[in-house]
Amino acid sequence: MTCFPIYTTRGAWAGLLADGYLWNPQGEWIGWVERDGQVFSVAGEYVGWLSRDFRVLRKRAVDDAHRLRRTPPARPAGRLAVPATVPLPPLMAEIGFDTVDVLEEMPERLHTLDADPAAKDMGE
Repeated sequence: MTCFPIYTTRGAWAGLLADGYLWNPQGEWIGWVERDGQVFSVAGEYVGWLSRDFRVLRKRAVDDAHRLRRTPPARPAGRLAVPATVPLPPLMAEIGFDTVDVLEEMPERLHTLDADPAAKDMGE
């Protein structure tokens, strides 16, 4: 399985893309990328898109068409074996004020299944 590192605008390693699944640096599943580059969280919520320089970007104001939830794919089995090192980040293109780097400014949008903020506690 080939893994591609995901970076923030500042060049920090923030995750991995492997077989369409997004993983955090600890090897936990945090989302998936569709064939058109749209990124969704493990809960099926729209997060943004994967840029050519392997960043997860999003418009500050998201229209209703992007607010649709998707049914998540089958949960991958286990954790991803994370490499000890990743390549240095590429030079990042500038992004406009209307675009945000999700993993830098809104990392809570790509959470693990057990950290879903919308999930109810068992006592509720």
